[in-house]
Amino acid sequence: MEYLYHYYDESTGPFQNLSDLAPEEAEGVLEGIRQIGKGFASKRSADYLGIRRGLEQKARNAFISKGGRPVRQHPHYMTLGSCPWLLEWYPRGAELRIPAASFSPECISFTYGDLFPAMRVMDGKPYRGQVYTLEEIREVISQFGWPQEWNPKGDQGPERYIEVQVWENPPLII
Repeated sequence: MEYLYHYYDESTGPFQNLSDLAPEEAEGVLEGIRQIGKGFASKRSADYLGIRRGLEQKARNAFISKGGRPVRQHPHYMTLGSCPWLLEWYPRGAELRIPAASFSPECISFTYGDLFPAMRVMDGKPYRGQVYTLEEIREVISQFGWPQEWNPKGDQGPERYIEVQVWENPPLII
């Protein structure tokens, strides 16, 4: 069985999404994180939110062109398979594991690596600039393997996991 993993900080809880906030509010939250100076998000650049929103729209449009039916305007983020390294992104990192079958295939897209490098790094790798369906990402994995396995330390490029863009609200967690 395939699982999707969500990493988050225990102090805020799962599926808190900057993109769901108005731009000014999101910037205020991000600035607060920067001031605390802990975790991966505290190191994000001043133009991070603008770039993120642009990449999310690009991924959404690409997914729709492949038959995707996003419910949300902005995705929640998960990984296909576990990536314990992501626990280090948060001062009090936590992990949720949800069966992939709990989500509608028309509402989950994938990038081979994090959305930012997957859509912005242009180094000739065939999976760059691509958004995949569940069936397509399985083919990519059979060809290139799991980044979590071949690049756990990130010393072989920016691919460290397969990112899932969840375009629907996650199932209730009990």
